[in-house]
Formats: sequence, structure tokens, C-alpha cells
Amino acid sequence: MLIKQLSVFIENREGRLLEVTDVLAKHDVNIVTLSLADTSEYGILRIIVSDPEKGREVLKEAGISAKFTEVIAVQVPNKSGELQHILKVVSDAGSNIEYMYVLSTGINSSVIVKVTDTLPVIEALKKSGVTMYTAEEVYRFQA
Repeated sequence: MLIKQLSVFIENREGRLLEVTDVLAKHDVNIVTLSLADTSEYGILRIIVSDPEKGREVLKEAGISAKFTEVIAVQVPNKSGELQHILKVVSDAGSNIEYMYVLSTGINSSVIVKVTDTLPVIEALKKSGVTMYTAEEVYRFQA
């Protein structure tokens, strides 16, 4: 249930994001979903890609720093209160959400969630009936 997310630290300058996406595209690594946050000096690009190991390796070869972070892909049914239910399960499991962003699966809304303690949250989500995706399922999603 753990998904390998690549966290890429990039300078906040023109063309730097294009460099990252160009390297991945040239090596046939598909970006499944992403989140980009920036400050005045740098940005953090969080991406789920079709082949995480290859993605990190080709970025490294291009001189671009990327590290793995373990996240969870949680299905959010398109009904009122579903996100609140998931947030409560995470809280009741004794964990905090550090960040989250949308994963488009075409069927339901889904979110990528980074929590402070993944394994207890995964177990709590399973027990509460929340659907999560496996890494293999996420890496194969296509836009």
C-alpha cells in the first residue's frame, strides 16, 4: 500500500521545471500526478511516476536531486463527508497529515497522503473500509 513518491528539489528559476519533465519524457517515464510548492528561491516538486526507480536514476544522471518519500493513495468516493471520514481515521490512528494532493483515476476522486506514521494509518484505513491503491495500480494510471 505504500507508494514511492519522488520529491525533487529545484531552483525557482525559468526553465528548471521543464528540465525535469524533459528528462523524464526522454526516458519514457510517465508522470501520473504531481504537486508543486515553491518559495522565492526553490520549489519542491512531488511526483508519482510510472517507474519510480528509473525516474530517480535518470534524474540523478541529469544532475537533478530527487529522493523517495513513502505516501498512501486513498480512494475518496464522490459523496459528501467522505474526505472528513478519512481525515478522522488518520487522526484516530494517531497520525497527522503533512500534505495531500489529488490523484486523478477517472473513476473516483483520490488523494495522495503523506502522514507522520504510515503503517498504523494503513491498518486503520483498511479496518474502516477505505479503499487504497497498491503501488502497481498507481504507477499504471494514465491521464
